[in-house]
Amino acid sequence: MKQLTKQVCFVTGGSRGIGRAIVTAMGEAGADVAFTYQNSSAQALALAEEVSAKGVKCRGYQADVANTEQMQEVIKQVIAEFGHITILVNNAGINRDKSFLKMTKPMWDEVMRVDLDGVFTTTQIIAKDMAEAGSGRIINISSIVGQTGNFGQANYAAAKGALISFTETLARELAAKGINANVVAPGFIDTDMTHRLTEAALNQVKAMTPMGRLGKPQEIADAVVFLAGPHSSYVTGQVLAVNGGMYM
Repeated sequence: MKQLTKQVCFVTGGSRGIGRAIVTAMGEAGADVAFTYQNSSAQALALAEEVSAKGVKCRGYQADVANTEQMQEVIKQVIAEFGHITILVNNAGINRDKSFLKMTKPMWDEVMRVDLDGVFTTTQIIAKDMAEAGSGRIINISSIVGQTGNFGQANYAAAKGALISFTETLARELAAKGINANVVAPGFIDTDMTHRLTEAALNQVKAMTPMGRLGKPQEIADAVVFLAGPHSSYVTGQVLAVNGGMYM
């Protein structure tokens, strides 16, 4: 039996990049998977069909994770169609980069709204259901930037750093209710975000990484599957860094 058989996983921002890899890996591990996306309807539909072909249930739902009303409605639909959500992966996020002295308040607010407020909204709705059921796994996708800071990313670093402290607090509050809460903190991963970097910047990143390369979305997904599965039953409040040794 696959390790996540009979589990229902909900992934935010699941249609592209790391999110897509997580949705795929969860399905391969035997979980039924629901995921949100905002704009890429064609990609979301193709992903749902691809994962469903593995013999599990999979569907994408268009929603803004920071919109409380939309998320309440989507989660209600997911529970009605899939049953009790046993695994939550908060993956959705954006970046609006600019050096701090040039950063505008709207740039700050937009990142906080999606990367932090969206996690609060989604987690609170689902954690209440998990608490009533007496079990659950919450996995939040942070970033190496939330651990080290990064030039031009004061907003993103603040949100991703706060996500770590948020998760540690969840772990303390929810452990007695049978819920584990952990963080995966990716380093620089081969996705659309890193594709926007110049060749010189990419070479610099690789030079700063002991393993000498970018990570793969699948490597993040594998970490998520571990934290969602039975082999991590005594792990909570932890940050699993998947960064090739760039920060330790």
